[in-house]
Amino acid sequence: MAGFFERLKSGLSRTAEAVANLLARPMDAESAEQLRERLIAADFGPATADEVVEAARSAWKSEAALRKSSPAEAAAESIVRALGGETVAAPALSKPHVIMLLGVNGAGKTTTAAKLAWRWRQEGKTCLLGACDTFRAAAGEQLSAWADRLGVEVVGGAAGADPAAVAFDAAKAGVARGADIVILDTAGRLHTKTHLLEELRKVVRVTAKAHAGAPHEKWLVIDGSLGANSIEQARIFHEAVGLTGLIVTKLDGTARGGALVAVVRELGVPVRFIGVGEQPADLQPFDARAYARSIVGLAE
Repeated sequence: MAGFFERLKSGLSRTAEAVANLLARPMDAESAEQLRERLIAADFGPATADEVVEAARSAWKSEAALRKSSPAEAAAESIVRALGGETVAAPALSKPHVIMLLGVNGAGKTTTAAKLAWRWRQEGKTCLLGACDTFRAAAGEQLSAWADRLGVEVVGGAAGADPAAVAFDAAKAGVARGADIVILDTAGRLHTKTHLLEELRKVVRVTAKAHAGAPHEKWLVIDGSLGANSIEQARIFHEAVGLTGLIVTKLDGTARGGALVAVVRELGVPVRFIGVGEQPADLQPFDARAYARSIVGLAE
């Protein structure tokens, strides 16, 4: 985990360096306004920015003996609170536990599906992948290639097949084969297209017919480098299907590392995993405290 923390800290360095420098200065009115502007630029949102600035100012005034670290510590705690607390309860697993991945093209859904399967395979769980993206020509091939590398079974359909039918078959296969987890990789829906969102609602309805309660999780995969654009995406997908979690990818090297906080605050949907690299191990369960400390330049 220490290595991952360093990659996280490095990935968020474009945000963290400016924030850390401001927190190390006397927190007068000018510094406070500059800190607020930096947080807004990183897409934390006005509410979180105001709370972080106020926490840092209060710490600077009250902790004279600890001024080098206290404002940053207070800022980190404020970010943790904005995320809903330090820990998020893991979802209770049924068998098979069906997880539906959603999001727009380019967010990294297919790669994320493979990384999740790899992680759970390492924990001794059996996984099955559902190639429900039947519209993008290379999606099924990409998922099958990952499945071969990981030694994981995949259920797919012909190009242009009904995604809901593939989801139904995958859920049924998960039940029949005794899989622990079924991961449904859906098509990269344009969140502004009503009829495409309706197809995702159909996937939800049909999957429930194959396995009671499925899909048990609906996780939106968002590109962490998109900043505030992710908030609107998340809002529309949440209204369409009722999200239960977020996976934030591509946090390495982004200057907009605060958008995930804004999404959590607006929707009340927890971040489940974050990604800071291309390797399977670079997708890790979200640790709010590690994230917050990375943002303000503190050590783990």
